[in-house]
Amino acid sequence: MTDITEGRARRNAKLAALPLGMAGRAAAGLGKRMVGRDKDEINQEMMEKAAEQLFSVLGELKGGAMKVGQALSVMEAAVPEQFGEPFREALTKLQAQAPPMSVDRVHRTLDQQLGTSWRTHFREFADVPAAAASVGQVHRGVWSDGRVVAVKIQYPGADVALRADLKTLSRMGPILQRMSPGTDVRALMDELIDRTEDELDYLGEADNQRAFAAEFAGDPHFRIPRIYASAPKVIVSEWVSGTPMSEIIRSGTQEQRNLAAERLATFEVSSPVRVGLLHGDPHPGNFHMLDDGRLVVFDFGAIGHYPDGLPPEIGPILRLARDRDYPALRAEMVKTGFIQASYADKVGAADLEAYLKPYVDPLYTESFHFTRKWLQRAAGYATDLRGDVYKTSRHLNVPSEYVMILRVLLGSVGIASQLGAEAPYRRIMEQWVPGLAD
Repeated sequence: MTDITEGRARRNAKLAALPLGMAGRAAAGLGKRMVGRDKDEINQEMMEKAAEQLFSVLGELKGGAMKVGQALSVMEAAVPEQFGEPFREALTKLQAQAPPMSVDRVHRTLDQQLGTSWRTHFREFADVPAAAASVGQVHRGVWSDGRVVAVKIQYPGADVALRADLKTLSRMGPILQRMSPGTDVRALMDELIDRTEDELDYLGEADNQRAFAAEFAGDPHFRIPRIYASAPKVIVSEWVSGTPMSEIIRSGTQEQRNLAAERLATFEVSSPVRVGLLHGDPHPGNFHMLDDGRLVVFDFGAIGHYPDGLPPEIGPILRLARDRDYPALRAEMVKTGFIQASYADKVGAADLEAYLKPYVDPLYTESFHFTRKWLQRAAGYATDLRGDVYKTSRHLNVPSEYVMILRVLLGSVGIASQLGAEAPYRRIMEQWVPGLAD
């Protein structure tokens, strides 16, 4: 891939075909209903065909397609069975090694970003990339002083492709919502679009990583690779490699699974207190586990800024939901904008319980066993399009300042469910979320 913008017409045509395909299937479905076919059966058939087309297209593209796929991947454990296998296949394709930039293109980019004498900074530089991401690829090198480094290089034209892909994929919200229960897809797409510039700003990402690395230096539970050099489209950092989280999900021991889930939850909720920043990209590809039990964290492009820690409203909302004090919970959620005041009377206890179930269930016991079956059930309550709960929960809203927080909390729960882990989630949350233990 010498330039991500090459074949842009082909990319756009594939993505544009998705809504057209949906329209065609809707028309066909109308015709089938007119000749007496069962409505639910037709809708299910249409969704399965739409899913097949969506996964086929996402599996061939990177850019925004991979970014959306990664964001949704944390809730893979909640995906309904009929979509589960194609969903996993598409994610595997999205996260697999993509056709790399040509060597000439890599060298030209380094010339532009680090200067034409960039080779003097390296004893070795591998022209073949070691990994690929949504907007860049990573090469292994040896710095001039002998340190092994990771060189992250942004694809030329990634900015244009990412913006275009996200804009087109945002139209796929209804399909993605059905296939990823528990995820507010519309809010997710809006957030990804709003944070596009952050994802493309490697200088800002390097500064974020420096802040995390400084705070967690010497920590017995976490390892953040140090930054050695940065430019607008290149980051040179410490090379750290352990067991990928995806491998632990696939074949880890129960002890490894439990520890990985505990480390991940602790890192995410403690970071706003310790660093004033929230790591906003919790998908399995961004985490490794070292043999000594430390969690390695990568990719600091998507970051939430919370200099005073998590908003103080989060703890009381979770506490009231845990205690099933629904009148007080509803009042708190109206005050914070989760429920519009004019709709407050339409949101009952069942709606609130369903809406917050994936966040609150793990708070009832000292140690919680996360499973796919539990998450499918918990996430499904609020996203069953035919249920009364769904109809009234449409009056619930996620204010923009809470979107990333809830997505990260849900991401930790989703990965723990993929791991099938048992973890002291309540203790972790009570320690780091203000107002929860009161």
